[in-house]
Amino acid sequence: MVSLRLTSLAVFTTHPYRPSLILRSTPRLVRFHRNPFTLSSSKGFSTQTLQKDERPIEGDDAKGSQQQQPKNGTITPRSADFSAWYLDVIREAELADYGPVRGTMVIRPYGYAIWEAIQDYLNVKFKETGHSNMYFPQFIPYSFIKKEASHVEGFSPELALVTIGGGKELEEELVVRPTSETIVNHMFTRWINSYRDLPLMINQWANVTRWEMRTKPFVRTLEFLWQEGHTAHATAEEAEKEALQMIDVYKKFAYEQAAIPVIAGRKSRVETFAGASRTYTIEAMMGDKKALQAGTSHNLGQNFSKAFETQFQDESGQRRHVWQTSWAISTRFIGAIIMNQGDDIGLMLPPRVAPIQVIIVPIWKKEEEKTTVINAAASLEEILKSAGIRVKLDNSEQNTPGWKFNFWEMKGVPIRIEIGPRDVSSGTVVVCRRDVPGKQGKDFGVSMERSKVEAHVRAKLDEIQASLLEKATSFRDSNIVDVSSYDELKAVISQGKWVRGPWSASDEDELRVKEETGATIRCFPFEQPTGPKTCFMTGIQLKKLHCSPNLTEHLCFIR
Repeated sequence: MVSLRLTSLAVFTTHPYRPSLILRSTPRLVRFHRNPFTLSSSKGFSTQTLQKDERPIEGDDAKGSQQQQPKNGTITPRSADFSAWYLDVIREAELADYGPVRGTMVIRPYGYAIWEAIQDYLNVKFKETGHSNMYFPQFIPYSFIKKEASHVEGFSPELALVTIGGGKELEEELVVRPTSETIVNHMFTRWINSYRDLPLMINQWANVTRWEMRTKPFVRTLEFLWQEGHTAHATAEEAEKEALQMIDVYKKFAYEQAAIPVIAGRKSRVETFAGASRTYTIEAMMGDKKALQAGTSHNLGQNFSKAFETQFQDESGQRRHVWQTSWAISTRFIGAIIMNQGDDIGLMLPPRVAPIQVIIVPIWKKEEEKTTVINAAASLEEILKSAGIRVKLDNSEQNTPGWKFNFWEMKGVPIRIEIGPRDVSSGTVVVCRRDVPGKQGKDFGVSMERSKVEAHVRAKLDEIQASLLEKATSFRDSNIVDVSSYDELKAVISQGKWVRGPWSASDEDELRVKEETGATIRCFPFEQPTGPKTCFMTGIQLKKLHCSPNLTEHLCFIR
C-alpha cells in the first residue's frame, strides 16, 4: 500500500499532456439516445458537427477560435507555435482527420500503420511474458462501475452512458467502456476457483471512450485505441512483480523502438489510478518541454477482487481474494513520437516504427531516360523489399522530384534514395538521411550491388535510430534542473523546464505546488541518486534513497 506520506525525491512539470482525473463536484455523464446527430459536411482537417459556435478539436495551448488556420500544404514552424505545428503535421502528413462528432478523430492509413508497428512489437512481448489476447464487451453495466468506490469517483466525470436501446428505455444504464477493470473482474470471478487457475494473464486491443472537454488528436480524444492487460495472482509479491515487469516492457519499447528516453517510476498517491494501490508510469519530455504520460502499469492490490468477490481456494483449502494488475498503452504514443522527434519540416519517424523506412525517387529529364531510370529504381525496390526493409518507389509523374523530396521529408521517412541517369550508368545511388539536412546527410556513390546497398541502408537505419534517441536524451537532460528549495522550483518551472528534487511532503503540499505553480509530480523515478538529501518543501532530511518502489524515499520530476 502507498504510505500516507511520501518521503521522496520528486519531479515536477507544468501543463502535462495528460487528462486530469481530479474529481469534479458534479459528475459529467453523457447519455446516448436514439436521436442521431445532424452531420455537417466540409473539406479539410476541421470537419466538426454540433453547434456552429463550438470550437474544433484544439491543443492545450490553442489561442482561441479567432486564430487563422494555415492553408493546406503549409506547416507552422515548431519554434513559432508548437500546438499549431502539431496540428499542421497531423494534417499534412495524413496521420488523422477530425471525426464528425466533436472530440473524435479518424486515424488515416499512415497514422494507423504507426499504431500497427506499436502493436507488432508489444504483441510479441506480451506473449513472451505469458499473456493471451482476448476481447471484452464495450458496454458495461453501470452497477459494475459503482462497485469500487474510488474507481467510480475517478471516472464519473468522463463516463458516457447508454440509456436507450432498440427504442426502449434500458432497465440499467450501460457505460461505454472507459477501461475494463470492472467487467474483467466480473468474468474473472466466474473463471477463477482454485490456485491452479492462477496466474490468469490476458490482454485486449480495444477502443475506449472518455468524455473529455479539451481534446487534442492522439493525445486526448473522446475515443481512442489502446491495449489493456489484466492479470490475477495468488500473492501480493507476484502482482507487484507483474506490474513492474510490464512497465519495463513499455520502457524498453520507448527506448528501443520509438527512440524516446522516458523516465520510469511510481506515481504519487494524488496521481495514482482510481482503484489502484500503486501506479507505475513512463514519462516523456516533448519538444516543447511539456510532460506526457506515455504508459502506465497499476498494482491494483485486492481493491477490485474484494469489490467483486474474486476469490480462489489456496493449497490449504482457504478462500482468498486474488491480487491484480492492469496496464495500458494507447494511440497517445503516436502523439509522443510526433512531438518528441519532429522538426519544422514535419515528422521525423524512428526507423523501427516508420511505415515506410526508405523512399526511392527516380529522376529523369528526357523521355528516353525515363524507362531506364524507373527500371533501375524498381530493381532497387525489390532488393530492399526482399531484405525485409519497408520501401516505397515514388514513380508518379504528377509532381517534380523536388516536390517529392519535400513531401516525403514532411512524412518523416528516415531514408530517401535518389537515382538518375548518371547513377544508373555508374551503378550507384545517392542515400539521404531525414535527420541530417543538406549535403552532410547525403552519401554519394553508394553501390547498387545487392549486398552492398542492403548493408549500407541497414547501417544507416540503425544510425538514424541511435541518433534520434541520443538527440532526444540530450534535449531531455539539458532541461531537467535539480533544486533544493521551493523558491528554486518556482523559478525553474517559470522557465518551462522540469524540476528534480528531494520530496517528503504531504498530499496537501503536492496540491499546493500544483495550485501555485501549475506543476505536478510526474513520478518518483526508479533510478535514484545516492547519499542523504533534504526535502525542499519540509526540510526533512532523507537518509536513504533507493530505487525500490516499496520504499518511500524517491526523486521527483515536476513539470
